[in-house]
Formats: sequence, C-alpha cells, structure tokens
Amino acid sequence: MNIPNKFRQHGLSMIELLVALAISSFLILGITQIYIDNKRSYMFQQSQAGNLDNSRFAVLMLDEVLSKAGYRRAPDQSMEDAFPPNDTFLRCNAFPAAAVISTLKDANATGFCIRYQPAVADDDLCDGNTTSLTNELPFRYPAQNETIYLAIEYTPHASEQGGSISCRSSKGGNAELLEGIADMQIEFASGFEMEKRLKDNAYKNASSWQSSDGIVRAIRYSVLSSSRSGQRDGDSLVFTNWLDNIAFDSSEERLEARDNRNIYQAAIGSQALRNMMP
Repeated sequence: MNIPNKFRQHGLSMIELLVALAISSFLILGITQIYIDNKRSYMFQQSQAGNLDNSRFAVLMLDEVLSKAGYRRAPDQSMEDAFPPNDTFLRCNAFPAAAVISTLKDANATGFCIRYQPAVADDDLCDGNTTSLTNELPFRYPAQNETIYLAIEYTPHASEQGGSISCRSSKGGNAELLEGIADMQIEFASGFEMEKRLKDNAYKNASSWQSSDGIVRAIRYSVLSSSRSGQRDGDSLVFTNWLDNIAFDSSEERLEARDNRNIYQAAIGSQALRNMMP
C-alpha cells in the first residue's frame, strides 16, 4: 500500500537514535581520557621543570656562598691572624682559629656557617645587607668586626612541598632564598691524606662534626626538591634512593610521613674550599 508523501514520518527512529548515542558516548569517553592524560602529563612536566629550576638554583647559590669562605683581602695575612677564634655569631657554633666553616648552633637544624673578609665595600649579602670597609684600598687588612659571618639553614615547613633554605648574616638580616625543598643534607671533610679521601667515610654528617675532626676544607651538599602533592601516580625512584642512600636517620621519618605522591628531584654537589688550599 502506497502512502502519500505528506503522510510519511520523517526523522530518526528510536533504534537509530540509540545507536548514535552509543557511538557519541564512546567518542566522548575517548576524548575525556585523552584530556585527562594530557593534563596529567602537563602537570608532571611543570612539576619537574619547577624541581629542576629549584635544584639548579640551589647548586648555584650554595657554590657561590662556599666560594667566599675563607677569603682574605691581603694574601700575606696568615689564616690565624685573619680568622682568630670567634663565637659571637649567635646562629653558629664557635669558629676555631683559622677555621672558616662551622656548624649551626641548633642541633636539630641542617646547614652550615661560613666567614670571610669582604673584598669590597657595599657588596650585597644573601640576606639583603651590604658589606662595609673602613679602608677600601686593595690588599689592606680589614678590621676584625668587618669579617662577614653567614648561616645557611634549611628549615622544614608544614607545607606540602617540605621547606625552605634561608640565609642569615652577622649584619642582622634574614632572607628566605628558596622554597619547595623537601630535604637538605650537609657533610664535612677535612683531611688531604690520600688514604682518607679514598675511603667511603671521607665525608661526615655536619651535625655530628667535632673540633677534634679538624678544620673543614671540603663540603658535600645534597638537596631534594619537591613538587606539590598528588602529582605522582606510582613509586618515585628518586625518593626511594634518597631514603636509602642519602637521608640521615633524623629526616627519614619526616620525609616518609610527608610524602603524598609528590614528584622529586635530587641535586648533589661538593666543593673544596679554594681559599683553604695551600
């Protein structure tokens, strides 16, 4: 039976509509998954870029500070005369004669202290202050009260990214240099004997360094940068290696408790104090 065109129905049947909805649903699910994967990849790359920036800046900053340790304006001045025993900087333990590296007075803190003579007047310090000299002519002995004392200190925070590195000077300033640091370890070494340098224990935890260990002539530092929480899907090889091989017992528990799928990046460096070399 032929039905006139004006009485025929137009449009989709229920079956065709259901098929179209099913196909659209699969397409939407696929696009959504691609978006989620791309977003996760973007966040991972951004977190790692931030960690790399923090690690590079930490290395540059620590190397710059350590390069000043023990500097003398007059090369003919003896180390004992330029750097006599001193315990006036409250953030640091006493400096023995001729020593330019000391430990922090707070036994629970991580970091180190240095001292050096300013090369020029009005040189910027890491805490925002400037140096001063009564006699700005080159190769002149500065006054003892013009010696610069700096304390580099790592402070754990309650934030998800761990803590920060700060600088304090004998000028009275205090400045936060770097955030997003999950942990920092400092080790000292003193001797030049070849047999000691070849041993695994050439470096010793700075917090347990004693005056009987000698004058510090080399420092090894390890910095662990951290992203925000929730950026990692699985285990972190960097974090595991840090806990197994670098972190001291005093910080392992804190690191494990604060790890919440963060992304980590480690930076390790060492520097022999050039101004302490014979």
